[in-house]
Amino acid sequence: MRTILRASQANGDYKGKLKVDVVSAENNYPIQNAKVIITYTDDAGRMREELQTDSTGQTETIELNTPPLEFSQEPGEPRPYSEYNVRVEAEGYEPFQVDGTEVLPDVTALQNIRLRPLAEGPGQDMITIPDHTLYGQYPPKIAEDEIKPTNQSGEIVLSRVVVPQTIVVHDGAPNNASANNYFVPYRDYIKNVASSEIYATWSESTIVANVLAIMSFTLNRVYTEWYRNKGYDFTITSSTAYDHKWIYGRNIYENISLIVDEIFDQYLSRPNVRQPILTQYCDGRQVTCPNWMTQWGSKDLGDRGYSPIEILRYFYGDDMYINTAEEIAGIPASWPGQDLTVGSTGQKVRQIQEQLYTISTIYTAIPPVTPSGTFDEATREAVMEFQSIFGLPQTGIIDFPTWYKISQIYVGITRIGELN
Repeated sequence: MRTILRASQANGDYKGKLKVDVVSAENNYPIQNAKVIITYTDDAGRMREELQTDSTGQTETIELNTPPLEFSQEPGEPRPYSEYNVRVEAEGYEPFQVDGTEVLPDVTALQNIRLRPLAEGPGQDMITIPDHTLYGQYPPKIAEDEIKPTNQSGEIVLSRVVVPQTIVVHDGAPNNASANNYFVPYRDYIKNVASSEIYATWSESTIVANVLAIMSFTLNRVYTEWYRNKGYDFTITSSTAYDHKWIYGRNIYENISLIVDEIFDQYLSRPNVRQPILTQYCDGRQVTCPNWMTQWGSKDLGDRGYSPIEILRYFYGDDMYINTAEEIAGIPASWPGQDLTVGSTGQKVRQIQEQLYTISTIYTAIPPVTPSGTFDEATREAVMEFQSIFGLPQTGIIDFPTWYKISQIYVGITRIGELN
């Protein structure tokens, strides 16, 4: 349900989209009938829209005014995105407000909100999203060796590359003892960083190249236990001087989310090097970084038709290649290696049917399926509805991203692993 109280036309005819997803912080269940109030102040006055979440905890996708697309294609002023304030209220929960949700033209912003039950006591009920890293001022990355030494006792904890279920993000510089630590699902972390550090309006090749660099850097921190070996209790920081910019509670973008879901088990390698490469980068305009990838430079190459690996090799050298992690942690079962569709049979089909059935008891828009081990039309319909809810292409086929999205939601609502 949508009620438009006042609309502003200050930004002309340029539009972006926004969708809000509301779940309980207690159990990850969707919250139905939450009131979502979106406001924006500009020269034309105050705009206000009211939405209501459905049984999936989601609002409809709405169009909002943005600056022109070309503002995000070149560095500098003016700001290329509009900032909206999102307030959510639901019976039995603490209200929550996000100020500064960033909406870019021609792409869909996804704002996830987690509401705390009233009985849980005081907590953070409002956040403000700071400037995007390409627009604001942030400390430049302190240079490190891209390959860490492995000949010291205890230096390397893992013997193989594993995509972790969660990573612990220290929201500040490493030596800031007062900064909070957050347990963040790995894919959600990558989506947050990519949405914070590049513009979702860039070409797909550029986005993929940057996502690969972000994931490889992150998996290097995981593989080498970099901070834990220094006596810290976290995996990575949110400081741009040391790691990536991760922003608690910020919105992500639908196209970035889809790309991460497609390739989240990948990272960057060099020949005869076991660990993921610590792929450092900078914006290339405010900060220069020879021999590293520059974000604006990657954007230019993508516009010229370079593929993701061509972009990466342009900056990091011709011996860089894409590798795949040996294991994905925290999942009930691994993807079978091929798509499941109508007519598929076997234990993998039964496993995913069991997970879909459990999810359908919470997300009631998904029709329940019988775990028979045979992929029938009813299963296809359930898969299509699941894909619709969680922003995947509605193919009715269980491919790599759909399999692991089902696993992620299943684990989240059954609390098999603590995702938050």
